[in-house]
Amino acid sequence: MRDTVDFLLHHWLNVAALTERERFADHSAETFGQVLDTCEKIAREKFAPFNRLVDVEEPRFDGEKVILPQATQEAWDAYAESGMLSAAQDYDIGGMQLPYTVEAAANAFFSKASVSIGSGMLSVGNANLLMAHGTETQKRVFALNEFSGRFSGTMCLSEPQAGSSLSDVATRATPDGEGHEADPLGPRYRLKGNKMWISAGEHELTENIIHLVLAKIPGPDGKTIPGVKGISLFIVPKKLVDTDGQLTGERNDVALAGLNHKCGWRGTTNTLLNFGEGRFKPGGQAGAVGYLVGKPGQGLACMFHMMNEARIGVGMAATMLGMAGYEASLAYARQRPQGRPMGVGGKDAAAPQVPIIEHADVKRMLLAQKAYSEGALALALYCARLVDEQHTAGPEAADQAKWLLEVLTPIAKSWPSEWCLEANSLAIQVHGGYGYTRDFPVEQYWRDNRLNMIHEGTHGIQGLDLLGRKVVMDGGKGLTLLATTINRTIEQAGQVPGLAEHGAALAAALQKLGAATKAAWSTGVPEEALANATAYLQAFGHVVLAWVWLDVALSVHQHEAQLPEAFAQGKRQACRYFYAYELPRIDAWLGVVARREATCREMQDAWF
Repeated sequence: MRDTVDFLLHHWLNVAALTERERFADHSAETFGQVLDTCEKIAREKFAPFNRLVDVEEPRFDGEKVILPQATQEAWDAYAESGMLSAAQDYDIGGMQLPYTVEAAANAFFSKASVSIGSGMLSVGNANLLMAHGTETQKRVFALNEFSGRFSGTMCLSEPQAGSSLSDVATRATPDGEGHEADPLGPRYRLKGNKMWISAGEHELTENIIHLVLAKIPGPDGKTIPGVKGISLFIVPKKLVDTDGQLTGERNDVALAGLNHKCGWRGTTNTLLNFGEGRFKPGGQAGAVGYLVGKPGQGLACMFHMMNEARIGVGMAATMLGMAGYEASLAYARQRPQGRPMGVGGKDAAAPQVPIIEHADVKRMLLAQKAYSEGALALALYCARLVDEQHTAGPEAADQAKWLLEVLTPIAKSWPSEWCLEANSLAIQVHGGYGYTRDFPVEQYWRDNRLNMIHEGTHGIQGLDLLGRKVVMDGGKGLTLLATTINRTIEQAGQVPGLAEHGAALAAALQKLGAATKAAWSTGVPEEALANATAYLQAFGHVVLAWVWLDVALSVHQHEAQLPEAFAQGKRQACRYFYAYELPRIDAWLGVVARREATCREMQDAWF
């Protein structure tokens, strides 16, 4: 994996060019390499050896606290001490001012070693949100303590009765008495309600847990505003703190209602939390103390800052689980003897067995895994590079990066979640019956990866977001820009023997995608356009990955003299596989989109 990461960073994405910008001027290719070396070492020593342990020793509640294996504490401490929680932050708050591209690549090692133990994704996202939308005091008291690893963070959106339908959240926040607006930590409210599926919602890994909670506040008439317009965002710490960030010794009214027992990701606590049930009474009264972030009614807009960041993180987690399964099944295929070559006269039973990697169908399964996982890694790092462009490039380049991210974020989250899960399924298949046992790690990789199509916005939601919003925003500006970017690669590929054919296939696919997009919306009826949004998401993702692989293959061609021959040939063959076996799938998906296929939306409950 490391050779692929280095190639993508230095040859394909040219991260060294970022050091010419003022923010990253103190860095070099050498310092970037040192960061990767450090994270790879910590992941190898503190995370990977305990991936099975945290799977079988699930979090448990002893009546007072949640208990996790000691290995989880040691892994968290090592990660926090590495400085990676604040890797991209300013020097003056203890950060390293690393490009996000390098930070994302470095964190990939932890996802691959043990996604279940985790690498602080939610804490960093929580703190980044506060740095963007919080007051100076909120940044100092909460965000900086999360960046140091002293505190950790969560996001509390879903509720037992609402799930992904955030307009139906029932958690309420009311002003906390006289002078509530003058609290130095922010306008102070009391929250009551329940939140579900809260990852890392209760543990003893850090001194405090900072919950970011969506809740509705009373409108000017004292009534709750319906829909998402009434949602505000609150900082709700597990333990109350003063303006210096020190614990006051008082527990907030946030109580663990239960632990969810999951198919995978068992090393991460996943909780149902009750806010304001009265078990704890800060200040002598029931209700969890929360501090308003941003303006009233702007909670969802603020939370999307964290959600979009988390979606790219989920995509990377799915990618690295796919990569872990690929590497495991590749190693197994190279050493597992079974079967004999098929000669002209049939098999020679007296001949020695060959490793299963010699069989064409096993090569098919390994090539699929390579194409899925390495392609997804390239996509995730490309999106990370766009984040750096958005924050540090000139105005025009930053604006283009913003629009590309708008369109690509649903793909960066969903495509790896679906196809790297398929890679894990193929890894099990390569192992045969052994893959279905716990004697090998591939079954756990599949179980861990199955979550990624669900959390931080399900597959269906990503499809609706893509076709219903992202490709039609501002007259289709993002989609047009993406098409221009893809066409630039197609034009370059047309000059390279062996890649021109792929370029022509991609051009045809891009034309079909554009036509299907227009056909879906031709009647102007959202119900008709969006009924097949998931099929659109799948086709869109495959077109994007075909482009990614073609662009990577171009980079291989351009830097061939600097690359090992086997490495370069492997990348070419994965690209060839994608165009031969994967890109043709889009015709079926786009067919139902273009004709606004009505089968699913016209199906009735009674007919099932």
